[in-house]
Amino acid sequence: MSGRIFLSSPHMSDEGYEQQYVKEAFDTNWIAPLGTNVNEFEKELAAKVGSKAAAALTSGTAAIHLALKAAGVGEGDIVFCQSLTFSATANPIMYEKAKPVFIDSDYQTWNMCPEALEVAFKKYPKVKAVIVVHLYGLSADMDRIMEICSKHNVIVIEDAAESLGTHYKGQQTGTFGHYGIYSFNGNKIITTSGGGMLVSNDEEKVAKARFWATQSRDNAKHYQHSEVGYNYRMSNVVAGIGRGQLKILDDRVAKKNYIYEYYKRELSGLEGIEFMPNNEWDAPNYWLSALTVKGKVKPLDIMLALEAGNIESRPVWKPMHMQPVFECYDFVGDGVCEELFNTGICLPSDSKMTNYDLTRVIEIIKGVWEK
Repeated sequence: MSGRIFLSSPHMSDEGYEQQYVKEAFDTNWIAPLGTNVNEFEKELAAKVGSKAAAALTSGTAAIHLALKAAGVGEGDIVFCQSLTFSATANPIMYEKAKPVFIDSDYQTWNMCPEALEVAFKKYPKVKAVIVVHLYGLSADMDRIMEICSKHNVIVIEDAAESLGTHYKGQQTGTFGHYGIYSFNGNKIITTSGGGMLVSNDEEKVAKARFWATQSRDNAKHYQHSEVGYNYRMSNVVAGIGRGQLKILDDRVAKKNYIYEYYKRELSGLEGIEFMPNNEWDAPNYWLSALTVKGKVKPLDIMLALEAGNIESRPVWKPMHMQPVFECYDFVGDGVCEELFNTGICLPSDSKMTNYDLTRVIEIIKGVWEK
């Protein structure tokens, strides 16, 4: 058995950019909590995506939480949330004691269905915020979603945790809504080992988020707090890793696209396989290459065969409205996200994969059909 192939593991730059910035933090003794790397990472990320302001935080989850607070979400408020996502999208709604209503996806984007969103607004006319996700690096249909939300005067939060480097009609995902968030978790397209970023064109709101993230410490000589705060600020060392990673983001996007196209070329002929959608207005980062399979071969058959070959894969996210912790909350839609969960599989999409690695994966998958 050859070495393990991972789904998506950390990939540092060949040039050692990350080590240079981390060394600078050590040399200047600005290890934590803040410093030049944090300030510059915020500026560089904001410039890269085309946003006016950014706040570097401990995680994408923290960024969603502070976006909800900035949107004024509180106890009892209704928040529409895409159902097909990771739980980190929905958990912060509960932190603020608000009520999630989960919205279905469509087959065209695998993301929030505009028709289902319209139906949800008819059912719940008083909504505080909408959280839309760009799943696996595929952009949601932001023109239609923003049009609907603008009509209802609702704050839009984009969970772009998986879509840094993805563009919708030439614009970076995460910059259409009032707030956008990115994740730098270990498996993301670039990583800081753990961390996230909140972006917005509302510079005052981002400044407020930074205030909350540093324990809401008032501007006073003594320790004074007029609001509840959080320990959410990214450290200077971690931010140094992020600055180095940001330099090679375009290279990582190119490699993820290469992996996706390789799989699509080699596997599309297999009976029952359909790859994640690609719309003409979407330039995905293809963080993970995902497909659905229908017929005699099941997703589990493929995953078990790959695992036997020491290759990591995983199912498509289990929708939030199907999760035990959220099953008591309403769901609006026709069950598209359930179908994607039941038939979907994410293939290994590690940016370090070689053609030999890709061939290993493809041969094992083709072997499942030959049995």
